[in-house]
This record gives sequence, structure tokens and C-alpha cells, in this order.
Amino acid sequence: MESINIEATPKTPLVNFDPDKGHIELRGRSIPENSLEFYKGLLDWLDQYGNNPQAVTNVEVQLEYFNTSSSKCILDVFKALEGIHKKGKTDMTIHWYYEEDDEDMLEAGGDYEAIVTVPFEKIAIIEEE
Repeated sequence: MESINIEATPKTPLVNFDPDKGHIELRGRSIPENSLEFYKGLLDWLDQYGNNPQAVTNVEVQLEYFNTSSSKCILDVFKALEGIHKKGKTDMTIHWYYEEDDEDMLEAGGDYEAIVTVPFEKIAIIEEE
């Protein structure tokens, strides 16, 4: 199974999905022209990964902003991860990073945490002065 590595752009997040390391990462902004098209490949990849996941799957999400259509796609990603987690073949935690003063992102993480059954850890990023 191939990794997915997509460089971040002003409208799309960095994507680093590595099946060999059990590492799934989204980082940056998610305001693509077509969210469904952007996330479809990621969901297809997760569907494949779920057939033979690593013993530990580390999920890191650090989004500074996402639009409404991305929020639904991100939920779809989390639902796909939940499906993999429920099979019991991998130990998984979603790490949700947010700027310490960004209450909207903290709240968004809490909303996702309330919807999916995957262990969820919200981590504040503290800016160094």
C-alpha cells in the first residue's frame, strides 16, 4: 500500500498518510474548491488501510481553519477511522492540536470527540514569545 503525501497549499492541508508507520496527519488550512473531491482519495486510502492496519495508528490533526464543506469531510475521515478502530486490530488515538487561544478549534475538536468513539486527545499549542 502506498503512502499519500500532499504538500499544503493556501487552500488545502498537508496530508501525510503512511501505512508502514501507522501515521495519519492533516495539517494546515482546509478550504478546497471541492472538498468532496479532495477528501475522496483520503477516504479510499483509509478504506484500504482498514484491511491491514498497523498495531498502533497515530492520528495527528492540526488545522488552523476549515470551511463548512471540509468539516463534513473531516467527520467522514473520523468515521472511517472509527470503523477501523472498532475492528480492534489497531490501538488508535486522534490527537487534535489547536492554538491555545483558538476557542473555535478547541470547540470543533470537542464536537468531533463527542461524535466518534475513537480515543481523542485535544492538545493546546502554546506560542513561544
